[in-house]
Amino acid sequence: MLPSFFKSCSHRCAVFVSLVLVTVASIGAVPVRGTVVDEETAKALPSRLYIQSADGQWFFARSENPNGSAVKYQKQSGPNSVEMHTTLSAHPFVADLPRGQYTVTVERGKEYQPWQHTIRVFQEPVSFEIKLRRCLDMARLGWFSGETHTHRLLSELPNVMLAEDLNVTLPLTFWVTKSNTPPTQGDKNAEPVQPKLIQVDATHVIYPMNTEYEIFTIAGQNHMLGAIFALNHKTVLNVGVPPVSPVSQRVHAEAGLLELDKHNWPWSMMLVPIMNVDLYELTNNHLWRTEFSRRHFGSGPPDYMHIEQDDDGMTEQGWIDFTLQNYYALLNSGFRLRPTAGTASGVHPVPLGFGRVYVHLPDGFSYDAWMNGLNAGHSFVTTGPLLDVRFNGMPAGTNFDHEGGSPFRLRVSGMVQSLNRLERLEIVSAGQVVRQVKLSNHETTAGSLETRFDESIELSNSSWVALRCFERHSNGRVRYAHTAPVHIAIAGKPLHPRRDETQFLIERVETELARNARVLSEDALSEYKRAAAAYREITTQKVP
Repeated sequence: MLPSFFKSCSHRCAVFVSLVLVTVASIGAVPVRGTVVDEETAKALPSRLYIQSADGQWFFARSENPNGSAVKYQKQSGPNSVEMHTTLSAHPFVADLPRGQYTVTVERGKEYQPWQHTIRVFQEPVSFEIKLRRCLDMARLGWFSGETHTHRLLSELPNVMLAEDLNVTLPLTFWVTKSNTPPTQGDKNAEPVQPKLIQVDATHVIYPMNTEYEIFTIAGQNHMLGAIFALNHKTVLNVGVPPVSPVSQRVHAEAGLLELDKHNWPWSMMLVPIMNVDLYELTNNHLWRTEFSRRHFGSGPPDYMHIEQDDDGMTEQGWIDFTLQNYYALLNSGFRLRPTAGTASGVHPVPLGFGRVYVHLPDGFSYDAWMNGLNAGHSFVTTGPLLDVRFNGMPAGTNFDHEGGSPFRLRVSGMVQSLNRLERLEIVSAGQVVRQVKLSNHETTAGSLETRFDESIELSNSSWVALRCFERHSNGRVRYAHTAPVHIAIAGKPLHPRRDETQFLIERVETELARNARVLSEDALSEYKRAAAAYREITTQKVP
């Protein structure tokens, strides 16, 4: 039986605590010491730690080892959207706590069970060991995680990446918010960087030369356009926007990738055809561990999407559906953007890697292989569940050609693991759910819930296919995962976009063209005109 100052653990978390009490004469703050280890190996683990008192105050730990590190994170957006934690290196920690009752929570990325206890602190120092139980080792299956939208300091990232077990980060070290201003003069730039890989260890790396254009002012006047990211470029970009075409040409010439941030920034749908955007943030920086609060951001969804809303605006599920359906409209229109994930940790109340992208690397980890796999779409994104999926034995991102004459048969097989019961597991083709997969939610020996599946569908027309799943928590929060699509080209049977999708894309661009008519230069306005023409052309042609 646990001593009285520890109370029950949260749902399905591993409970393994050893305690040592030491008598002291001091009154006031009491040192509470702890170590975090892997339950199976007993190896010390980096981790993320939350300490909250019964009256709602937050407390932060420090590393007790001179070779260790602890990074405090304090962000709030609204009264209930709060993220207050410490990321810890794999060393003992200590927190000085006034006498009272506290909730202590420890997490590590997506592959470990969270640990949570309520404790009471009296006059005596407390020492305890927390054993985290690993549910799934994704690296053993060839999956390595990363995120492409972060604003954390380079000095912090080694600590934070290891605590979150995030293999790749691409911090946006150049950040400009003013029109026609080169990133060399960015108003939110971090410290100067070189285009050299920073090796945290053999499987955790940072590539620091990445740029965010997030335009809020035109010629010194408030006028929002939106954001676009340039990733993995090799020289400092010295050109401002708008127009945006020169940036696209420069980044792609340097083997960089362009990432669409949120789909409903005012200029987002113009960027896709004009910049030949590579990546779409399928789990984006409005999805947090804490309460969803960005209910009225950007351009709203079109009626045909039937997005869930309540009196306060879009719900979390509504925002997710809007994100997915906008992506599907682009895929159906022939724009093969690959999915990625980002949090904007450093700005928003969210841990690094809460939304992350896993890339499949069957030959082992390297940064170049990871970036190539991301660009190829050998990936899935997640805010919670973990996937291992094959399409006819091949990874997501594969292109299949079929001569026709008979339907193309696609086998979708694999497994999903989650910490909470899955609500839905679905196969999606051309934006429509074509198969609801039966859920088993079998409890594993590690305490997670697993569903294995082996389904086949037949396709008579060219299409794309992906798998997605959702888990809904008791508090109404939603976590989900989504594979990149595979694309199937059937001879003589092209994919046709839906008219409501192409009309949405045209209207979104034309609305922005009118809004910007007396604000932007003719070169910039011509890009909106070309984007609208590209979408109109899609309505008259068959998309291969």
